[in-house]
Amino acid sequence: MSHQAKARVVVIGAGPAGLTAAEVLAESGAHVTVYDAMPSAGRKFLMAGRGGLNLTHSEPLPTFLARYREAMPHLKAAIEAFPPSGLRDWSEALGQETFVGSSGRVFPKAFKASPLLRAWLRRLDSMGVKLALRHRWIGWDEQDCLCFETPVGARAIKPSAVVLALGGASWPRLGSDGAWVDTLAAKGVQISRLRPANCGFAVSWSDIFRDRFQGQPLKGIALNFGSHNVRGEAIVTRSGIEGGAIYALSAELREAIDKPGSAILHVTLRPDLDIDDLTVKVSAPKGKQSLSNFLRKAVNLSPVAIGLLQEAARASGASLASMSPADLAKLINAVPIELTGVAPIARAISTAGGIAFSELDSDFMLRRVHGVFAAGEMLDWEAPTGGYLLQASFATGAAAGRGVLKWLSKS
Repeated sequence: MSHQAKARVVVIGAGPAGLTAAEVLAESGAHVTVYDAMPSAGRKFLMAGRGGLNLTHSEPLPTFLARYREAMPHLKAAIEAFPPSGLRDWSEALGQETFVGSSGRVFPKAFKASPLLRAWLRRLDSMGVKLALRHRWIGWDEQDCLCFETPVGARAIKPSAVVLALGGASWPRLGSDGAWVDTLAAKGVQISRLRPANCGFAVSWSDIFRDRFQGQPLKGIALNFGSHNVRGEAIVTRSGIEGGAIYALSAELREAIDKPGSAILHVTLRPDLDIDDLTVKVSAPKGKQSLSNFLRKAVNLSPVAIGLLQEAARASGASLASMSPADLAKLINAVPIELTGVAPIARAISTAGGIAFSELDSDFMLRRVHGVFAAGEMLDWEAPTGGYLLQASFATGAAAGRGVLKWLSKS
C-alpha cells in the first residue's frame, strides 16, 4: 500500500484552492477531509458567480502571467501546470461547458457558479472526500494536533499532512476572515499585512452630488493615474467610487494613498475625442439651453458626468459657466477626483498581502511547519478581476496537493 493511500490529509478551507487540493490528493488515494467554519462549502465562490462566474481568461499565457505583477515568478510554475486551458477542461469534465466573452473572459455556459459547485462536490464525494462543516480551526495544541471549535465542542486531530486554504480577509461573512494570521505569526511565519484589493475608494463628495448620483455609473470613461491608463466604467457610491476600471488601478491607488494619505485620479469622460475636437464642440453657440443640456447634446455627457464636472469646478473655486471652451474641454478629459481613503477590506473583492513566498518551499510547504502547506488567497499575491483570482486559487491548490503527495512519498 502506498504512503498516499494510507495518508490521512486535512484540508482547511472549502473554497476553490482547498477543494482543488482535496481533489488532487483523493485522486492519488489519500484519505481527505475538508474542514470549514461555514455551514456549507464554497460560499465566496458562489458569491463570485452571482453576476456571472468569470473562471479565467483566454489571453496568451505570457500576458496572463504578467497580471500577477511581483508575484508572477512565484506563481508561474503552478499556473503553467494548471493553466487556463486546463481549468476550462476541468469545468467541461464536470459537465459545465465554457465560452469566451467579448472581453476575452471565460465563463461557464450556465453562467452561474452553483451548477459547477454542485457537480464538483458530487465528484469529491464519489472520490471519498469528506466534508466537516462548522469546524473553525483555531491553531495547534502542545502535541501539534490541529484544534477545531465545533457545535458539539472542541476537536483535536493529528493528520499526516495539512493544506491551509483559508482565504484572505475580504467578505468575512462568507468565511475568509483572516483569523489565521495571528496563528501562523505565532509560529514565526512572516506575513505581509492583509490589505484591500480590487476595492473602492473614499471621496468627499458634496451632499448635492452624493444624494443625486450615488449608484450611478460613469460609462465609457478612461481613468488616469501616473503612467497608468484604464478604460472601462466606474460607479459613484455614497462614500466614494468603485467599479471595474477603479479595481484595475486599485493596487497603485492603494499604495499612493498609504504614503501621503490621498491620491488624485483623473477621469477622461470622452476618451474617444481629443482636446481639439472637444474644444470645437463646446465652442458651439448654446442659445437658450442650460449648460447641462448643452453638454448633454453637444458632447454626449450623462447627467452624472456633468455632475462630476460641476463637482470638480466647485472644488477649484470656479464655475463651469465661466470657463473658456479650451479650459472646459481640458476639464472634460481630465476631471480630478481626490481619493481620501481605501474602502474597508471587508467590502473588497479580494485581498493583497498574506504569507510571504520566502516562507514556502517550491511545493508550497511552510518552511517553519513541516507537513503544512498553504494555497490560494492566503499567499502574498494580488491580481485584477478578469479570471486571474480564481485561476491562481485553483492552480496553487493543485500545486499544494501535489506538494503533499511528494512530501508523503519521502516521509
